[in-house]
Amino acid sequence: MGLRTKTALVIALTTALAATVIGFLVHHRTAENQQQNARTAVDDLLVEALHDVASGTGGSALVDPPELPAALRRAVTERPVRATYLSAPGGADGPVMWAAARQGDEVIAVRRSYAPQARALADLDRVLLGSGMATTVLGCVLGGGAAAVIGRRIGASAKAARQIADGDLTARVRRAGKDEIGQLGAAVNTMADALNDRLEAERRVTADIAHELRTPVAGLVTATGLLPPGRPTELVTTSVTALRDLVEDVLEVARLDVPGVEQADCADVLVSALAERAVRRTGKDTEVRVVRDGTVRTDPRRVERIIANLVSNAHRHAAPPVVVEVAGPVVGVRDHGPGFPDALLGEGPRRFRTGARGRGLGLGLTIVVGQARVLGARVRFENLPGGGARATLDLGSAAGAASSSAGDEDAAGNGEPAP
Repeated sequence: MGLRTKTALVIALTTALAATVIGFLVHHRTAENQQQNARTAVDDLLVEALHDVASGTGGSALVDPPELPAALRRAVTERPVRATYLSAPGGADGPVMWAAARQGDEVIAVRRSYAPQARALADLDRVLLGSGMATTVLGCVLGGGAAAVIGRRIGASAKAARQIADGDLTARVRRAGKDEIGQLGAAVNTMADALNDRLEAERRVTADIAHELRTPVAGLVTATGLLPPGRPTELVTTSVTALRDLVEDVLEVARLDVPGVEQADCADVLVSALAERAVRRTGKDTEVRVVRDGTVRTDPRRVERIIANLVSNAHRHAAPPVVVEVAGPVVGVRDHGPGFPDALLGEGPRRFRTGARGRGLGLGLTIVVGQARVLGARVRFENLPGGGARATLDLGSAAGAASSSAGDEDAAGNGEPAP
């Protein structure tokens, strides 16, 4: 049950409870006033009747009436008092207000119909019921409207917070009011500004460090070419090459972090050709399986970079065989390792974190997601029931992608896992 529904129900129930309490109090107070007025009036009649009986004129007095209520008869015979009594509405005349007193050995009584008061009270109850229901309905409508306004304002803050969590640091909550919800929106905006400033500072530091390292690393790469052949030279060359690749990866991540810096240079290309070139770039023993070829309009360099990173990641952190499967605009990279860690499946790749699949800085998959975002494509990571993991690049979801293929539907995403 959402906050809007809860708020509307609370307001409706409060309105209904208030209408019920007010109606009960009005009914009770009105009934008391009616009975008090009726008792006073019938007692006045009794005083006149006693005077008439004493003077011998009789009048409207009833002498020892058989229909006199037993409770009233006992009250006036036991003590010399005047008493009134309201009979239940069981007779043909409806409720009756009685008054009686003892005079000598006789009981003198008078009666007056209480039906007009009962009808007036019933009419009042109907009016109270109708007004209570109308008030409750109005409360529901007003409560629903107020809840909708509150829900929209809180929803706007929640939407902005989700956008910020998804990486859109430009999302902000429109300022409206100075109440608690307005303060919540202002807090979300302040958090976004602080987070944006912090990430921007981290980007600048990362990019600056990478740029500063680029020149000495390039010098090291050149210097290794001047070393004499031998095992020490091979070790130094391998380490310097890894350092150079790391610096280039850090620079690429820094560029991908800034919205609008990287732009796709699109062309019509065969997906199978992109996959084969990417596998050749890695130099790894990887099978390319074309289930269904297709042509897409995309940036070939970035697609090759994505596939090459996925293949390299599979060889580095998983187990062979590694298979690249092409099914139209969808490319899947399947391995037979321990699978992706739960944190990656739940939150996506994070730089400087690799989890259970091995050591590293987590930049490879971060670059994959960043390059796919530039292309407007989707990347999905999953662990397969039979063991191993698969990363799927869907180029058909890219904005403006024109794909054509022949064969079955998305075999990489919906078919059997590659062996």
